[in-house]
Amino acid sequence: MTPANPQLSSANRPRVGIPWRTTKEEAEANAPGPNWKPGRTEDYREAVKRAGAEAVLVPLKDCKERDRLIPTLDAFVLPGSSADINPVGYHGEETGKSLEPDEDRELTDRAILGFALAKGKPVLAICYGLQMLNVYLGGSLIQDIPKDLPKRPHAVAHGTTDIVAGTKKKGDQIHGVALTDGSILAKLAGALEASINSRHHQAIDQLGTKLRVIARAPDEIIEGIEWIGDSNWVVGVQWHPERMPNEDVFSKRLFEDFVAAARAREAVAHKA
Repeated sequence: MTPANPQLSSANRPRVGIPWRTTKEEAEANAPGPNWKPGRTEDYREAVKRAGAEAVLVPLKDCKERDRLIPTLDAFVLPGSSADINPVGYHGEETGKSLEPDEDRELTDRAILGFALAKGKPVLAICYGLQMLNVYLGGSLIQDIPKDLPKRPHAVAHGTTDIVAGTKKKGDQIHGVALTDGSILAKLAGALEASINSRHHQAIDQLGTKLRVIARAPDEIIEGIEWIGDSNWVVGVQWHPERMPNEDVFSKRLFEDFVAAARAREAVAHKA
C-alpha cells in the first residue's frame, strides 16, 4: 500500500486552510501596532477549531509560501472580505458600484479553488468566498443590490446600504431563507427554511457552471449554492455562520459537516 502524502494531517484532525480576509489585515497582523486587535479572520479560525479541525492561515502576499502550503491542506474555508471582486474578473462593466478589489486575495482564492476542485478537497465558501466561487466557475455578480435591484418584490435588507434611511440598525441584518429540498443545507437545518444573518451589498447574478442554488432570500437573492460537478463537498453561503451565536445549531452543523467531509476524504486518501 502506498502511504498518503506525509504532509497531510491525520484523518482525525483535518488541516483547514483559511486565506486572510484582506491584504491589509494580514499586514497588520504580521506587524501589529500598539492598538492592534485580531481582525475578523479570527472568527473563521475559531469556528473551524470548534468543529474539530486545525485552522491554518494561508498568506496572500507571499506567493511562494502560499503555493507551497496549499497542497499540504485537507480542506478550505474561503472567508468574507471588506473588498469586492474586480468586475473585470467576471466580464462585468465597471460601474463604480464595487468597492476596491484586493488582487492578492483574488489570486489566492483562485489558487485554492483550482487545487481543491481538481483534487476533491472540501470547500466552505462564505460571503465574498461564495461570490469568488461563482465567479471562478464563470458566473457573474450583481454589483450593488439596492442600486441594481431597487424595486425587487418582497425586498429585505441584506446590509447597511439597503436599510431604510433613518433606521437605527448596526451590524448584521437578520432574515429568512428558503432551502432546497435534498440539499446539504436543508439536511443540516432539518427544515426547508432557516434564519440567517446578512451583511453584503453584492450577490450572485448569473450562476457559475456545475453549481446549483440551494438557498434564496424572500426577494429571490441567492443565499446558498453547492457544487454538482462530482461528489466533493463544496458549499457556498452568502451569510456569516462563523459569527452566528454559539447556540445556533444550523451554523454549528454546517462547520461540523464540512470538517466531517474533510475527515472522510482524508481517511479514503490514507487507505489508497
